[in-house]
Amino acid sequence: MIGYQFSQASDSEEKSPFDKLFKIFQELLLHTSGQVDEALSWLTELDKKYKLTDSNYGIADFIDELIKKGYLSKPDRSGLGSVPTSKMEIAIRQKALEDVFGKIKKASPGNHTTKAIGRGEEFTSDMRAFEFGDKTEHISATESIKNAQIRSGINEFKLTEKDLVVQETHYQSQMSTVVMIDISHSMILYGEDRITPAKRVAMALAELIRTKYPKDTIDFIVFGNDAWQIELKDLPYLEVGPYHTNTVAGLELAMDILRKRKNPNRQIFMITDGKPTCIKKGKNYYQNSFGLDKTIVNRTLSLAMKCKKLSIPITTFMIAQDPYLINFVQQFTKANNGKAFYSGLDNLGSLFFQDYLANKRKRM
Repeated sequence: MIGYQFSQASDSEEKSPFDKLFKIFQELLLHTSGQVDEALSWLTELDKKYKLTDSNYGIADFIDELIKKGYLSKPDRSGLGSVPTSKMEIAIRQKALEDVFGKIKKASPGNHTTKAIGRGEEFTSDMRAFEFGDKTEHISATESIKNAQIRSGINEFKLTEKDLVVQETHYQSQMSTVVMIDISHSMILYGEDRITPAKRVAMALAELIRTKYPKDTIDFIVFGNDAWQIELKDLPYLEVGPYHTNTVAGLELAMDILRKRKNPNRQIFMITDGKPTCIKKGKNYYQNSFGLDKTIVNRTLSLAMKCKKLSIPITTFMIAQDPYLINFVQQFTKANNGKAFYSGLDNLGSLFFQDYLANKRKRM
């Protein structure tokens, strides 16, 4: 008899030259807000420094393959360069999901488990008596037969409705989420890129919901001097502008979107690195970047309390550690009875993931 034979472990899934360059190129596209020429320029520089290609496969071959596989459009006759296609946008979102949350396999359509017990799909260890309307597949055959044996004995065994018990399930809920992304100038101040991690986690969350919780909804808005809604496909191309931070405008728009969703389970995720410095009075802007302006702060806190009355919790992801900014976020969180995370750029994604799942609960 031949036994097992062991050999040196090897990586059987050796990546092709295209796959190796593709991951780097996706990251560069995110940093350059979708500017293909700039991303390719950076890739060429990296190739020169780290020898990413060889004589058999170069950057030109990589570009040709990107176009052939449908990730980039062909340059037009006017001389304009290639632009990312929808296939590339999907690939970037999937990479963001893998980078931030790990590889999550697509689950069957459903919703998140809540802390409330009810008629759902995910089984618990609890049992209860059968009630009219319960699904037959939820009946515990072992426990039901045991009840019948205890009641009637083995010789005169008879199973009745009174003997039936069902395995309890968690109630399943739908969630409507609005993600607010700060695109004020402070998101790139002091040489630190804060907008790219914000875009990455937003795309990852969207891809998570699209694949694992398709009955949930997610909307995105950006806020600077004003606030406006963007589509999922716009996320990779977001850029910071010469804006102040009008948190009030962002919250008002988020509340309006959630009102239209007509879902009792609603929440707002806000990614920001600073304080509110702008509100609108009529057609004019009232702006003050120095300290915490009472007029601006009071309007912001007022909306936080309004969201609390509407049962809309706000989770703030604060990408800054300044004590006076933390103090403001604490006031804001208290007014809303929400949550706040004072996050670094590295762990922003994991916090998003954990809080999104934790917030999946039935609010009666």
